[in-house]
Amino acid sequence: MNENQAKIKIDELVETLNKHSYDYYVLDDPKISDYEYDMLNNELKSLEKEFPMLLRADSPTQRVGGEAVSIFEKVPHAVQMASLQDVFSVYEVEDFCDRIQNEFSDAQFVVEPKIDGLSVSLEYENGVFVRGSTRGDGYVGEDVTLNLKTIFSIPLKLKEPVPYLEVRGEVYMPVPVFEKLVLKQTENGEQPFKNPRNAAAGSLRQKDSKIAAKRKLDIFCFNIQQCEGREFISHYETLEYLKSQGFKTIPGYIKTNSKDKVIEKIDDLGRTRFSLDYDIDGVVIKVDSLSQRELLGSTAKTPKWAVAYKFPPEEKTSKLLDIEVNVGRTGAITPVAVFEPVFLAGTTVSRATLHNQDLIDEKCVNIGDIITVRKAGDIIPEVVNVAEKKSEGSYKLPADCPVCGTKTVREDGESAVRCPNVDCPAQIYRSIVHFASKPAMNIDGLGPAIVDSLIDFGLISSVADLYTLKFDDLITLEKFKEKSANNLLRSIEKSKHNTLDRLVFALGIRNIGSAAAKLLCERFGSLDGIMSAEIDEINAIDGFGDIMAKNVYAFLREPHAVALIERLKSYGINTEYKSDKVDSRFEGKTFVLTGTLQTLKRSEAKEIIERFGGKASGSVSKNTDYVLAGDGAGSKLSKALELGIAVISEQDFLDMTK
Repeated sequence: MNENQAKIKIDELVETLNKHSYDYYVLDDPKISDYEYDMLNNELKSLEKEFPMLLRADSPTQRVGGEAVSIFEKVPHAVQMASLQDVFSVYEVEDFCDRIQNEFSDAQFVVEPKIDGLSVSLEYENGVFVRGSTRGDGYVGEDVTLNLKTIFSIPLKLKEPVPYLEVRGEVYMPVPVFEKLVLKQTENGEQPFKNPRNAAAGSLRQKDSKIAAKRKLDIFCFNIQQCEGREFISHYETLEYLKSQGFKTIPGYIKTNSKDKVIEKIDDLGRTRFSLDYDIDGVVIKVDSLSQRELLGSTAKTPKWAVAYKFPPEEKTSKLLDIEVNVGRTGAITPVAVFEPVFLAGTTVSRATLHNQDLIDEKCVNIGDIITVRKAGDIIPEVVNVAEKKSEGSYKLPADCPVCGTKTVREDGESAVRCPNVDCPAQIYRSIVHFASKPAMNIDGLGPAIVDSLIDFGLISSVADLYTLKFDDLITLEKFKEKSANNLLRSIEKSKHNTLDRLVFALGIRNIGSAAAKLLCERFGSLDGIMSAEIDEINAIDGFGDIMAKNVYAFLREPHAVALIERLKSYGINTEYKSDKVDSRFEGKTFVLTGTLQTLKRSEAKEIIERFGGKASGSVSKNTDYVLAGDGAGSKLSKALELGIAVISEQDFLDMTK
């Protein structure tokens, strides 16, 4: 067979196999047997091996294989992968429908089941799948393209080769697959996954795509994030378009203008949810018209044109067997209820946090009582109340720390009882685990078990000690071989060069998360700058309050914390902050991008806008300052002209950034 003949045959096999994959994985309607599929696939593999120059990007042989990745690259999302506002009663759903229809009398709604999985972005260029990423924090995710290619219901090539398409979907593990996986893990003596969502998330982040392929993940697609070369007027239209392009769309969606039909759909899904082969934790109600969505706009956190109704949690009663007391990294004493196991929302649970003494007293909970238990949001077990009192009074937290014996304290205005001893072993352990965690210093290979071993063998007693570890220290421990010891030391060394906001978050200041840490760094520019700031200066940061400011100020003047920071400095930890911002020429300005740009991708244009202090939005409103219009600009351009908003070309935009 010559090259030309091989190309014709390879093209034929790829098209045939992709069609059969669509029939099997999306339509659930196989047209050939597994054996026949495998024979065709083997024939394709042989031809590709003989003629490697003819390998196609959309070949089904490319779904699994290749080298394992060593790290997941960061992927900025040009269009924010926003979360939705949760509501917990049908009355709130009715209020939402009324509010929308009071503003738009012709408004219609699309009602969809809310799949309990992992949200991802799928990107296509000229109809070919080029990249897939996790949601992350909504602004930046991780590249998991190879693992997503193992999901056969994701098309590698679209039927219509539009210049660019980004689709949002929810990756999940089917319930029967999850049950088999847990059984296998249990038989092998492994720690089983807690629920299908955790299993899907863990599988999608496997560094070896061959392992991910064995987990048999699936996906439902439910939104077009952005599209070049096509314009849409409604969400329902986009779902039908996705279906026509070979995507497995979110099942059972309906379009209606009736509030009663919305509630009826919620009731139907609530009755059938536990009989489905996939987990759903609620129902999403969206405004169908895309132009109405643009007019409704969004808050800082969620769009105003959609809500997510969360199913009320299932409740069971159980006997409270014990109350364990744990000490957190900030010294907070947390009581945990231990009760007879009950099956709740798909999993067996036997423990739930009781939070603090106030909650225990409020519910009058004590060992021996019959308690009502549920899962908050179908995820976190919680004690609802005492169903039957079998004891006297309520449980009292110990007056002394259960780990170090120090007398506990409760500060004014706080609900938590704390151990004030910063050298308490429990606090040291948890502070090191937090310091090494991914959102903090991201020290790969330093998990809780390793931290435990390092403390037990006297190798570390604070986070600063991590930077004194030597190869000879690690190799003596049972958990380490030569490779793992060197890998950990490299990861520790690498952490010295992290951005300052990671270090500030890693220090474990109460109420200071990663976002607040970044705000501190943006405002003061260095760790010394933050340490010398007064409370009023910290409190003046947009997004900060009195408590946050006081916690930062107090922590950075506490002698142990100051000594720790000085040690970290001496080991070469980065304490300066370099902002991505070039200047503030776009400060306070909002841009909307539409159409196809000639020299820039939308993500690149968005990055430029933000580097100059501006904001990129997905919808045109009266608050929009500029609409950057490329080829094929549609409804957004029309809306801008209607509102009298300045429309600029790509060249205009480039001139503005010189």
